[in-house]
Amino acid sequence: MSSQENKKAIPGTIVFDGEQAMKGYALNKMCYSFNEEANREAFKVDEDAYCEKFEITDAQRAAVKKRDVLALLNLGGNIYYLAKLTGMFGLNMQDIGAQQSGVTLEEFKAKLLAAGEN
Repeated sequence: MSSQENKKAIPGTIVFDGEQAMKGYALNKMCYSFNEEANREAFKVDEDAYCEKFEITDAQRAAVKKRDVLALLNLGGNIYYLAKLTGMFGLNMQDIGAQQSGVTLEEFKAKLLAAGEN
């Protein structure tokens, strides 16, 4: 029995394993490219062309258009690479945490504050 089988599932999280890494390779490669300002600008000018350049899947492209971070995670996105993309969308890690938890940003911040008081 693997150690993963013994662990309780955490709602809204995806285990980033080898299968996910393969599924999200092109998406994560595209997100890594955003380390360079010129690439961020090229994406902003023509998102479709930029996505096509990296040959991300139609489902990944649709999730990018919808700014659907949870879908991108499910489609193989690694949160550390997606942070570059979501930053361009004006989202931070608390926004993503709220999406993963299924609550509003304000509710998520309150949960964080409450957890810090314990």
